[in-house]
Amino acid sequence: NTYVTNVNAALAKHPEIGEDLEKLLADVESIPADIRQAVINNGGGHLNHALFWELMTAEETAPSAELAADIDATFGSFEEFQAAFTAAATTRFGSGWAWLVVNKEGKLEVVSTANQDTPISE
Repeated sequence: NTYVTNVNAALAKHPEIGEDLEKLLADVESIPADIRQAVINNGGGHLNHALFWELMTAEETAPSAELAADIDATFGSFEEFQAAFTAAATTRFGSGWAWLVVNKEGKLEVVSTANQDTPISE
């Protein structure tokens, strides 16, 4: 709730930029300088945690056939992907996130972001 309260307070200072966090974080330079860091920190924190809780489940799940094939093609196996993901998560100094993303070239990639930064901004 703190992330939402803080990002809403920042966005209220510039209603003309809208409230679409994904759009704003995809182009952080479009965010006015006086609220940019608050939107990055709190908007990113909200989006990151919302996605985390959306994806967490007690049920054992497996990637779709398409994703599994892409993981195998990119990393060699699901186990190799898990190793890369674990390394990205455990070698991050301080707080941060590990992500499986589709990069600008359309390929799967494991990345790590610091604090509440999100790969949407990169």
